[in-house]
Parts: sequence; structure tokens; C-alpha cells
Amino acid sequence: MFDKAEFTKGVVSWKQLPRDGRPEIAFVGRSNVGKSSMLNAVMSRKKLAYVSKRPGKTTEFNFFLIDGKYYFVDLPGYGYARVSKSMREKWANLIEQYLDERQTLRAVVHLIDSRHPPMEQDEDLIDFMRGSDVPYLIALTKADKLSGNERFKTVQRLEKRLEEVGRSVPIILTSSKSGRGIKEMRGWLRDFLG
Repeated sequence: MFDKAEFTKGVVSWKQLPRDGRPEIAFVGRSNVGKSSMLNAVMSRKKLAYVSKRPGKTTEFNFFLIDGKYYFVDLPGYGYARVSKSMREKWANLIEQYLDERQTLRAVVHLIDSRHPPMEQDEDLIDFMRGSDVPYLIALTKADKLSGNERFKTVQRLEKRLEEVGRSVPIILTSSKSGRGIKEMRGWLRDFLG
């Protein structure tokens, strides 16, 4: 599982979404959190998803076909100021509709930068996912940049926040650079896909 991957399409509207019924796992998070790097690390591929030094480069829902059976979906990042307000609103509406209504969605991987507290949009997504039946996982990215004590405090802080809203979800400290947590991520993704 997860041996072969190819980019299939980028979509900007609901009507362009694939209609073939394959299960999907969505990767969502703020701009520059490391979604593309995470996809590359999970698939052990350096250039599957384009990684830019400038945030806000993912402007479509990018669909990657995995082993001919599943899709990993790289969603546009949120919170990037240089994108027009109308474009941010369009993305936000489409992302919300996708997470709420997409029948083939099997899991959501929410990426949060481990070096910073969750942004307002991260908090909004945590709250939004409370009302969803879709399995939900939080991947704390860039953990290689933290000390052991900082990593512990980051996880503890997030667990407390989730507890406040009555949620208990898997939290994985990850680093696409060092490989930390990637094996664990693959295991969760396989479970989500059954």
C-alpha cells in the first residue's frame, strides 16, 4: 500500500471534483505548514507535490492517485495574506463544503506548525470537525525544530485545547525533514482506508 502515486488533477470548483468514487484523504492546514512536504514524505517521493519557498502556492484542490485505488487531496492553505480576500473566501467556502458534504472523504489530516500555537483558522477547523463523522488526525509539523521538552509542551497544550471542546483525536509529531512520525502517519492513513 502507498507504493505508487501520481498527480491526476487540480480542481477549483465542486463540479470538477472526481466522480469515480475512490476514497479520499484530505490534507488541510495553513499556508506554509508543510502539506506538500508531508505528502512527499508519506509517499517517499521528493517531487510528487510541488514544495515552494513562498506560501500560498497551492491554489487548487490537488488530487494524487495512490496505488490506483485512493486519492490524497492537497487543499489550498488558509491564512495567507497576499491572496485576495475574494479568493480566500472562495477557498474557505469550497473547503468547508468539501469537508462537510464529500461522500468519498474517509479522513482529514489537519497539519499544524508545532512551533506555534494553533492559529484562529486552526481553531475554527478544530471546532468545525467536532460536528463531523469523518475520522480526524492532527499532524504537528516541523517537530525537528523543537527540543524534546518543547515537543512535549506542544502536544500537551493541544490535548488540553481538544479536551476543552470535547474531542480526543490522534496527534502525531512529524518532520518531513527528519522522517519523525512518518511511519506512524502511514499506519493511520492505512487504517482510515480500511
